[in-house]
Amino acid sequence: MLQQTQVATVIPYYERFLARFPNLAALAAADEDAVTALWSGLGYYARARRLRRAARLVMERHGGRLPADRGALEALPGIGRYTAGAILSIGFGLEEPVVDGNVRRLLSRLLFTPRPPPALLEAQARALLRGAPPADFNQALMELGALVCRPVSPLCPECPLARQCRARLLGIQEQVPPPRPRPPARRELRAVALIHGGRGVLLERAQGPGAPRGMWALPGVLLPPGADARRFLERRLRKRGLRVAVGAPLATVEHAITFRRIRSTAYEARLEDHGSDLREEVSETSSRRWAEKDELAGIPLGAAARRLLAAALNS
Repeated sequence: MLQQTQVATVIPYYERFLARFPNLAALAAADEDAVTALWSGLGYYARARRLRRAARLVMERHGGRLPADRGALEALPGIGRYTAGAILSIGFGLEEPVVDGNVRRLLSRLLFTPRPPPALLEAQARALLRGAPPADFNQALMELGALVCRPVSPLCPECPLARQCRARLLGIQEQVPPPRPRPPARRELRAVALIHGGRGVLLERAQGPGAPRGMWALPGVLLPPGADARRFLERRLRKRGLRVAVGAPLATVEHAITFRRIRSTAYEARLEDHGSDLREEVSETSSRRWAEKDELAGIPLGAAARRLLAAALNS
């Protein structure tokens, strides 16, 4: 959960997740929707799916006990060098380095290697770790990088390594490591339909560029430049078997995903009477479903999709 997400955001999700899935066996036995529903709002939903798959593999391959072996850990979904090092050092007390973004910045400044390759940084971290308590030392490095050796305005006078820091001695600590160029922000417009039925609101499995796999959302489309949103939404939904008449806009939300800035508008829509009886059909498909208002909390919806749906329902 802490990958790409701040601690303060994670804590309530972490507590709810462990209350629902207190051990690997409980997580392995859960269905994917139950897991991603508890992850709703954290983003990067592939993390939740990988965590569930990893739990299943631990049950199948390792008798339900997490292995204390780097190769076996890295063979599990979602576990790479950094996560394996954290598990081995903090969980098992083994002398394995943990090189996250904070440690990478700290070591780059301390040893003045502006763009060190990952293998070199790991070797440097392993050398520093030798003979120290692994869990304490690795957590200390990560904390020092996060709170003192900050990306901007590092607190060098408070740093216990200040006298040994080569970048500080050269007065260039804020230039090390050099920032990586970021792609320009890409703006996207989406239109979605709020379709009411006898059994609530119609949802679809999220689809389209950048859509989180396995999540649910209101049926919608990515709009091309200059498109008439209502007409384009109506035409595209008809091609997908949803014969709807699209009406007035109800609500708009904006959110960002990495370098994408997405503005989504929900429109009132009604199913036309002719055509297939979608009201019966969707309950038996895996890609569409009706959801009553009191069911929504248990359905995996992205944070932006949930905000848009709530705003549209309240409109």
